[in-house]
Amino acid sequence: MSKVGELMSKKVETISSMRLPVDEVLEIKRCRYTPQDTNKTNSKVLPRICIVTGTHGDELEGQYICYELSRKLQENPQYIKGIVDIYPALNPLGIDSISRGIPNFDLDMNRIFPGSDEGSIVRKVAHNIVQSLKDADLVIDIHASNIFLREIPQARINENMVENLLPLASLLNLDFLWIHPAATVLESTLCHSLNVIGTPCIVVEMGVGMRITKEYGDQFLTGIFNVMKELSIWSGDIENTSKSHKAINSMKHEVFFINSAESGIFVPSIDHCTTVNKGDKIGDILDPLEGRIKEQIIAPCNGMVFTLREYPIVYTGSLVARLIGEETAANEKGNNI
Repeated sequence: MSKVGELMSKKVETISSMRLPVDEVLEIKRCRYTPQDTNKTNSKVLPRICIVTGTHGDELEGQYICYELSRKLQENPQYIKGIVDIYPALNPLGIDSISRGIPNFDLDMNRIFPGSDEGSIVRKVAHNIVQSLKDADLVIDIHASNIFLREIPQARINENMVENLLPLASLLNLDFLWIHPAATVLESTLCHSLNVIGTPCIVVEMGVGMRITKEYGDQFLTGIFNVMKELSIWSGDIENTSKSHKAINSMKHEVFFINSAESGIFVPSIDHCTTVNKGDKIGDILDPLEGRIKEQIIAPCNGMVFTLREYPIVYTGSLVARLIGEETAANEKGNNI
């Protein structure tokens, strides 16, 4: 038996299987890692963390994270003291077809939770996912941005869950902890559905749609191991501690949304994750036909740009940037994941 087999159990499990037309099957799978000497009796009391991603088929940042996490666990099986469940594709049809939603069903998967054991196929799948995840000590739901915007690594937390989730979120080696007002959190998301039933869940978002940002993934992996150590799931050393990030908390800063007043081509004047001063130019909206600048996008405050437009075509009202300001927030708008 190999060293891995002696010290750790690795098992790929199907947690939901639904037949589709033309003899196809929709399967949701997880890979479970547990200490090898765990028996069925005491496995129920082991601490458990679940890493889930792939809810939106055009968000691929989590794929690299799942691979690297799985690789590191297999290389160091002696340090696994709890259960690590990895779910790389909650929406495998979307990933295969490069679709944000579930193809052929015209549905955003993150709008159908907690699902039901009766009714449509997708509602049953959502139900099976929630049942599989419930009672975990922590679920981390990894998202990327869409193809239009680039985001720094950040956690998004319902203000009603701050007391329970903020201590763990602070260990995730992220750049920003965005505490959302409860009114902006959709009740049909996986994260909200799990938190309602008492299973702690944190949404993490980073990067840009249809791409993998390796440095973001490596940064966040350090945070995952930080949390696993805190939960007594991992007993080994933590890599890359010299590159630790201290996250900015939105409860101490105001979030500013910057939208285009004109249609055209957005060309940024700054890099993503740049500190700006009030009055600095963030970018220009260009008119390629007449060769003129239609609008200059100006920073409304001192702060850091944590969201920056990636896709250059904009229309009136398009979001081009978000800033973490230096002032304490009085009223903060939010957007839904």
